Amino acid sequence: MRWRRAPAKVNLTLRVVGRRLDGFHEIESLVAFADVCDWLSFSPGGPFELAVEGEGLEDIGPPDDNLVARAARALAARVPDLLLGRFRLIKRLPAAAGLGGGSSDAAAALRALAEANGLPLTDARVIAAARDVGSDVPVCLAGTARTMAGVGDALGPPIRLPPLDALLVNPRRVVATKDVFEALGLKRGASYRAAEAPALSGHGFEAADLEALASGGNDLEPAARAILPLIGDILDRLSWLPGARFARMSGSGATCFAVFDSAGAARAASALVAADNPDWWIAATTLR
Repeated sequence: MRWRRAPAKVNLTLRVVGRRLDGFHEIESLVAFADVCDWLSFSPGGPFELAVEGEGLEDIGPPDDNLVARAARALAARVPDLLLGRFRLIKRLPAAAGLGGGSSDAAAALRALAEANGLPLTDARVIAAARDVGSDVPVCLAGTARTMAGVGDALGPPIRLPPLDALLVNPRRVVATKDVFEALGLKRGASYRAAEAPALSGHGFEAADLEALASGGNDLEPAARAILPLIGDILDRLSWLPGARFARMSGSGATCFAVFDSAGAARAASALVAADNPDWWIAATTLR
């Protein structure tokens, strides 16, 4: 049995391009991954089994609908006689938090199954299974900082970001991605941004231009704040913490993050926020 990390995904920037005729929204986002994670073990052999324990089990639904189970089914449908086995998932990330926790779990499961079955992660069936499970799963399968576009199916090359010292804050309030996109109010076929060259091509970030990151944003933030105004309060709090370079919401919320001058500043900020909000999920971490 081997334990695998399923790290939190953080959208450093997120731009909504528009809504397709099939109802899906297209985005452009610069994604990084945190040190904080869920943990997934896999013991090959026998029928598929999944045991789940840990953080926020009431918010993640039954095991049969877990994204780990959906990932295993998606790959088994494409690979005859796929070797399955027993998974054990320990949740440490909050659910429906804009951190891609379930997607990262699914990606970890696909990595485990691919290894056990001698499949490279570049195998078209593995990639197709990742896309089938969810929009964030392909970028989580890659597991390195990069841009993602379209409906998560267009990934840019790996980006050599420097380690970014950050604080993640979630008030333990669920914000459904579907509700946030609906709150945007985009009709099918409508554009949210004028057509232009992608703002996040991946070029230029290798020099760690934090000013460029700070000037970005998250187009889903206004809609998420309308659903949960507390998000705005958290962002204001993070922005004023000593050493904070910028604060932003990740994904569709409700997790917000701030990037700091140093790991020490991030840890000090964590203590300050936790003192006033002991029931929140708070993590000082490094984004890479």
